[in-house]
Amino acid sequence: GDVLLAVSTSGTSANVVAAVKQAAAIGVHTIALTGGSGGSLKEMADLCVNVPVEITPHIQEAHLWVEHLLCWLVDEILFGSFAVGGDD
Repeated sequence: GDVLLAVSTSGTSANVVAAVKQAAAIGVHTIALTGGSGGSLKEMADLCVNVPVEITPHIQEAHLWVEHLLCWLVDEILFGSFAVGGDD
């Protein structure tokens, strides 16, 4: 049930590509966040969220939004309703 979240602006970072290959070899599901053309990760990952632009800061800002959304979803699934602006 594990998932590897691979983040590479180019989709070709050697260490990230190697991690995805290893994860796939042991049966771990893979999700890639990429930019530009998606690089080799676009085809390797089980799911690829690609930001189809070439401007690195724009790609990274979009990745950050996706990462925050994933955190929110995990909180929601594990702990129930997510209270914004609660009494904490």
